[in-house]
Amino acid sequence: MKDAARKGTALVICAPSGAGKTTLTRRLLSACPQISFSVSYTTRAPRAGERSGRDYFFVSPERFTALVQEGFFAEWAQVHGHYYGTPLRAAADVLEQGGDLLFDVDVQGARQLKERLDGVYLVFVFPPSRVVLEERLRARRADTDAAISLRLSNALPELRQADWFDAWIVNDDQERASEELRAVYRAACLRPGRRPEFLRSLLDEFCKG
Repeated sequence: MKDAARKGTALVICAPSGAGKTTLTRRLLSACPQISFSVSYTTRAPRAGERSGRDYFFVSPERFTALVQEGFFAEWAQVHGHYYGTPLRAAADVLEQGGDLLFDVDVQGARQLKERLDGVYLVFVFPPSRVVLEERLRARRADTDAAISLRLSNALPELRQADWFDAWIVNDDQERASEELRAVYRAACLRPGRRPEFLRSLLDEFCKG
C-alpha cells in the first residue's frame, strides 16, 4: 500500500550466498504485503522454480551491458561470475509515491543504493558459522564444488563489510530471524525522516493555535 503522506522505505538485505537471505525475504513479503520486491536483472541462468519477472529478469550479457550504458541501473555489480542490477527509475518512482521496497543485493549493490536512493535501510544477514554456511550451500544441490568454493571464499570480504550496515540478523533459527527482520522493517518505516510533512503540518498547527 502506498501512502503519499510518507516517504517510502528501501529495505536492503545482504548476506553471503547460502545464509538464507532468499527464504527470509520471501517470508517478509508474505507477512508484510505492503512492501514490494524490487526485481533485479541478472545474466545468470534461472534456477529450478525461478521465473523471469518474479525472481529476476534474466537477460543476456549483451543486453545487460546495453542497459548499463543507458544508465538504466541504480546499482549493478558482478557477483560469482554473473552480473546483477537494480532498475533505477522503477525503484525511485515507488519510493517517491510512499511505497516500500525490498532489495536483495550484494554489498557492492547496497553501497550504490545507499548513494542513489532515498530512505535506504541496510540489513546484513549472517550465517551462524562457516560450517553451517557450507552445509547449506551443499544442501541446495545447485552448484558445483568449484562454485561452492568460490561462494565460500567470497563470503569473507562480504562479512568484513557488515560494520557499515544499519542492522544485523544471525540466521541460526529461521523463525526468530524472520521475526527480527519484520521488526527491523517496522523500525525502518518509523524513522523520523519518513514522515517529514506530518511534523511540519503539526508544528504549523501548534504555531497557529
